Amino acid sequence: MLTAPQNPAANLAAVRGRIAAAARAAGRDPAAITLVGVAKAQAPAALRAAVAAGLRDVGENYLQEAREHRAALGGMPVCWHFIGALQANKTRPVAELFDWVHTLDRLRIAERLSAQRPANLAPLEVCIQVRLAAEPGKAGVAPAELPQLAAAVAALPRLRLRGLMCLPPAEREPARQRQWFAALRQLRDRLNDGGHRLDTLSMGMSDDFEAAVAEGATHLRLGTVLFGARRAAARPGYNDPHV
Repeated sequence: MLTAPQNPAANLAAVRGRIAAAARAAGRDPAAITLVGVAKAQAPAALRAAVAAGLRDVGENYLQEAREHRAALGGMPVCWHFIGALQANKTRPVAELFDWVHTLDRLRIAERLSAQRPANLAPLEVCIQVRLAAEPGKAGVAPAELPQLAAAVAALPRLRLRGLMCLPPAEREPARQRQWFAALRQLRDRLNDGGHRLDTLSMGMSDDFEAAVAEGATHLRLGTVLFGARRAAARPGYNDPHV
């Protein structure tokens, strides 16, 4: 359960205003930044209200919740992003239902997604999750292993490698937040220097998204700042940090 804002349209506008201000301060075009509303633990009615107010990109951590939310939204125009930990036994429905996957960190998962992506859909847009610090329990490929994985993913026929994603250590100081985001941007730039054409940096959550914008974020994954504070629920893995 969580406390949702009384006016989803006003709250969405306020968040977009903060994003635009951060973009202008960094000399960037706000239109180049995608707000992905993280729907984890949200009631379908709250998500529907946000989409009706203009939210166009929705991030899902859990497959079952995603199915419930899709049913509640019906045909409302939404781009679906999978942003949770992805297990091998869940790749087929993710390949069938989502437009983006942000948390790719193993070639085996990438191969399964490519093989299971329906032929009538566009290639699945994917980001490789990078583990920037040695934090127990966090997924992601090590920076030293990133070039090899990126080359293998880019060669898969039903995937389109778009960029990198990170879940950096929690930092309170904006300067320290920016250091982690700068590190991901530099990794992206090195891959591009080697021949890739990556245009995406999925980084920035509710407590640090303005620092992420300053370092070039293209996709912000925002949950509590958009929908309201949430309370832990009895769901395995509920407190994963993908918001």
